[in-house]
Amino acid sequence: MARMKIQHHAEPVEPKKKKQKKTATIREKIPGARGWRGRGGGAAALVPSVREYRGTTVQVCGLWPFSSGTSSPMIGVPIGRHEETQATVCCDPISWFQRAQLISNPSAFVLGKPGLGKSTLVRRMMLGLAGQGTNPLVLGDLKGEHVDLVRAAKGQVIPLGRGRGYLNILDPGQAIEVAQLLEDAGQKDAAVRVRADAHGRRLNMVVALITISRNTPPTDQEQTILDRALRWLDEHFEGVPVLGDLLKVIQDGPDELQQVALNRGDWALYQQETKALEATLLGLTGGGKLGEIFSRHTTEPMRRDRAVVFDVSSIDETETDLQAAVLLACWSYGFGTVNVAHALADAGLEPRRHYFVVLDELWRALRAGKGMVDRVDALTRLNRSVGVGQVMISHTMSDLLALPAEEDRMKAQGFVERSGMVICGGLPASEMALLTKAVPLSRHEQQKLVSWQDPPAWDSRGVDVEPPGRGKFLIKVGGRPGIPVHIGLTSVEASLNDTNKRWHDAARDAPLLAETAALATTAGEPV
Repeated sequence: MARMKIQHHAEPVEPKKKKQKKTATIREKIPGARGWRGRGGGAAALVPSVREYRGTTVQVCGLWPFSSGTSSPMIGVPIGRHEETQATVCCDPISWFQRAQLISNPSAFVLGKPGLGKSTLVRRMMLGLAGQGTNPLVLGDLKGEHVDLVRAAKGQVIPLGRGRGYLNILDPGQAIEVAQLLEDAGQKDAAVRVRADAHGRRLNMVVALITISRNTPPTDQEQTILDRALRWLDEHFEGVPVLGDLLKVIQDGPDELQQVALNRGDWALYQQETKALEATLLGLTGGGKLGEIFSRHTTEPMRRDRAVVFDVSSIDETETDLQAAVLLACWSYGFGTVNVAHALADAGLEPRRHYFVVLDELWRALRAGKGMVDRVDALTRLNRSVGVGQVMISHTMSDLLALPAEEDRMKAQGFVERSGMVICGGLPASEMALLTKAVPLSRHEQQKLVSWQDPPAWDSRGVDVEPPGRGKFLIKVGGRPGIPVHIGLTSVEASLNDTNKRWHDAARDAPLLAETAALATTAGEPV
């Protein structure tokens, strides 16, 4: 089969045109939705979802375009840094009441488990207020924790205890001298008030000692006899009387005392009416369970121009009656001195002084005996009028509610409710129900307090590991959100705030004890 070659007419081919080069556009390098890509870019593998809230324009208009927390207070003693923002937090009850006007009365209540820094926080306030001209007064240091700070601040340390120091409850202090100064300055009414205050404090202290000694208060007739006997001593006794002089006046029975005893001239009836009172005073002057701390002249008078601490740490914890009596005497003596200072300032004879009263280990004071709750209750209600700020320290709300009498428990709970500010450290979860009755706490704040009371992590190497809540506190004022703060100590403060000195001394002396034991064993002596 013959092949047929078919030839197609080819169309003319146009020459190819050269492609024109496009001008390159430079794009700006920007991160993606998850961050910068590439090596070292740090792109996020997971972007967390943001919680959304819905509200009206009136409610959320202040949050646009950004939201931030409120600033920390900057008035008062710098106590540490905000736990979340690291901003400086300044806080003390006197500055927040007098200058910042953030609280209604100059008082604070500190709660927290042992070893988390409650006393350290208060000592920071004491040190800062002392630098601002306010004199700290520790009217009864049961553990001796504040002695080093007061001594370092050139203050006055007054030891009290068996064989250590004496406090004469019949000593009017500086009231007699100040009353004479006020009379010379033409302030006769002020002088009368100072003398009357001194007389009332002495009578109340004698009645309190008798109540603690008997476990029951004296009768109305006995109180009248004591009042008249004190007035007789003021008029006829030369110098400062003691309890022995008061006992002798009651035993001698002047006419003024026989009249109030209603003996109708019968000496035997007078002796019968004063027999119980004489027996109680004999126990107070001759030893007994209250010892002879109050039966002699005051060892070291209190000064009103500097920091003062009454060191009563030598009194054993088992002597609750003696602790109660000593604390009452310290409070009466201390506030008597404050009253004298205010009288001189009101008359223009001395500059105005403010005082910061510290009631540490309050739970021990309240359990010490009858009358303690009422005395503290009176202090918490009058601190604004007497011109003093105060701070009370205890462990938990359960300590305040463990008192035997229901009325005492209600009064003790009122201490927390009436405080201008409540500062909480680490607390167990069981305390939240009791604490929220006195202080409103959000669920987040409760969880924070519970997390702070956890013990430190296990460490078998003997390394000093601090608990997670040491030095952390939550400052609450009414229903406002709490301010979480962490206290940082300087090297000087760290040496003054060591409450475990005896344990450190034991660790330091361990090599010496081991060497002594080895020598005794070698010599065949019993260790």
